[in-house]
Amino acid sequence: MKPEENLEGKRWFNQALRDIDDAKFARDGQRFNLTCFLAQQAAEKALKAYLYAEGSESVWGHSVAELCADAEVFDKSFGNLRKKAAPLDRYYIPTRYPNGLPGGIPAEAYQEDDAVKSINMAEEVIEFVREKKFLK
Repeated sequence: MKPEENLEGKRWFNQALRDIDDAKFARDGQRFNLTCFLAQQAAEKALKAYLYAEGSESVWGHSVAELCADAEVFDKSFGNLRKKAAPLDRYYIPTRYPNGLPGGIPAEAYQEDDAVKSINMAEEVIEFVREKKFLK
């Protein structure tokens, strides 16, 4: 692994850590739709961190499930993570856009249990990636 690959991976991983912290802050402020979105973002960025650290030059997409599938090329154990983390993809668009929901607005559609579940899933992704690549 070239040093710049690991550096780019660390940049993405550090932002994932900030996003999960922001998700918890939003949860504490009862901004549950934002919590869910930030949790999805944290997981997405942690997976992108892993891919960059593995040397991937082109890391695209926002789907946690698809990023796990991309990571499976390097480590088959990401297949198990994919099954657990795939529900985070439901928090990418509907948490932000009213037209992503059948009615109402995102600010009214998500509850505390959604926020807790999304944070738990994202933390599992972050810890999985940390153990694979960024354990200090």
